[in-house]
Order: sequence, then structure tokens, then C-alpha cells
Amino acid sequence: MASQKKKLQGLVAATITPMTEHGEINFSVIGQYVDYLVEEQGVKNIFVNGTTGEGLSLSVSERRQVAEEWMTKGRNKLDQVVIHVGALSLKESQELARHAAEIGADGIAVIAPFFLKPWNKVRAEELLDGIQEKIPTFQGLKFSDTDLLDFGQCVDQNRERQFAFLFGVDEQLLSALVMGATGAVGSTYNYLGKKTNQMLEAFERKDFSSALNHQFCIQRFINFVLKLGFGVSQTKAIMTLVSGIPMGPPRPPLQRASREFIDEAKARLESLDFLSSTDLKDRNLESCS
Repeated sequence: MASQKKKLQGLVAATITPMTEHGEINFSVIGQYVDYLVEEQGVKNIFVNGTTGEGLSLSVSERRQVAEEWMTKGRNKLDQVVIHVGALSLKESQELARHAAEIGADGIAVIAPFFLKPWNKVRAEELLDGIQEKIPTFQGLKFSDTDLLDFGQCVDQNRERQFAFLFGVDEQLLSALVMGATGAVGSTYNYLGKKTNQMLEAFERKDFSSALNHQFCIQRFINFVLKLGFGVSQTKAIMTLVSGIPMGPPRPPLQRASREFIDEAKARLESLDFLSSTDLKDRNLESCS
């Protein structure tokens, strides 16, 4: 992650890219989406065009348009906008990075090419060694593995550098906070941001019992949907269900979430203390089912 702005902290919603029924990007709801994140979930940082946003299913032109729309609609409402610019082609990544800088994004994030790739495996702690000499604007990393030893060493060996250490496994965030995570990037913060912020607040005031209870509550839902089969399609369905904003279907080759999944996820949401039946919006369900 590269930036020249203040260190990214707290929750970062990995944004969904809304689609029409015909698979075109539905730019018309992004302004409403921004307001929902800020006002309903208390989330003011976003991560655009990542896995959740189907970034690699979009053309370069579409990725530029999506980034521009989030920047425009988020102005004076969002704290930080990070644009993911990773691609299979390094030249495309460079083009997207230049564009992100031109439109005033607060930072960029990059995954390395993952189809044609080196055979050697490098741990995150090794990657960070001397990285600012190579990338002077480097500001931190999103760590989406469950290897807390590697994550802990990243934090421990770079304490003086003031990096942002953002954890990417939503259901294990509390453990990462203990290890020194400064924030988190995740898809569930689109609709469980309020509950996760309660966990962060409890952790900050050292009310670890309450923080643990919040994490367990979040885990109950995530564990449930993981058993049903949980990915981008299902995330779009749940976000539509909870927010009432039509997220639409995923781009092929992904398939729509099934009606069975939606019904079971709705029932589970209603059974949890942090989402009552009045929080669920029944409209627009057909756009993702």
C-alpha cells in the first residue's frame, strides 16, 4: 500500500461494485452507498476495485470509472479512499496507479500478478525488509492470511516505521488487534461495520470481555455463511438484503447467490442480536437472487 497521506486506521470497507441486471456497472447507487457506509455503519474508509469489487472482472476503463465515481461521491464524506490497482499486467497496474494519483486517491494497493509468477514464496516479514528504499511512499500492508506469527513479526520488526498494518480476515480481527493491527480491510464491514466498530471501541477501552463477545457474535454469522458457501456473489446478496441498495448480480463466470442462501442468511441475521428484522430491507432482492 502506497500513499503520502496520514496513516490509515480503523475499518476499511472493501467495496462492492454494483451491477445492473445486464452486467453493466450501476454508477447511480454509489452516492447512496457512500451515505449508507458513513451514516449506518460508521465506516469512512474504503478499498475500491479489490476482490469484493470484482476489480479483475472489470476492464481498465471500467476500473478507472469506478475509482472516479467513488472519489466524486465520497468527497467531504469519506476519510480515505484506497484504490486497488493490481493486475496480471504490470503495465496495466502502472496505468491504474497513475490514474489513482491523478484523481486524488489517498493511496493505492497492489497484489502481484498471480497467474505467471515466481516459484519462490516470500513471507510478508521478508517483503517488508528494506521496502521503503525501493518504494519511498510505501505506507503499510493488508495482511489477509491467518498466519499470526508472520503478521506479528511484520509489526514487531517495523514498529518505528509507523506503517499501517491492516488485517484482512474479518472473523479473526480481535486476535490481530492484540498483535498490533492498526485497522482492517474486509467485505463484511459493508454491513457489519457498526458491530465491528463496537468491538474496536471495546478493545480501545480495554474491555476485552465485551470485545470478545462482539467478535464471537460476528463469527457466528460468518461461520454460518461460510458453511453455505460464501464469496463475492453472496456478499452482494447480503449487502442488498441489509442495506436495501441493489448490488445486482456478479460478473460471469460467477453465479448469482441462490434463493436458498438468501433465505437462510436472512433468517440467521434476524436471529442475531445486532440485526433485528426491521433492519432488513426486502426490496430489490430479485436483483441478486
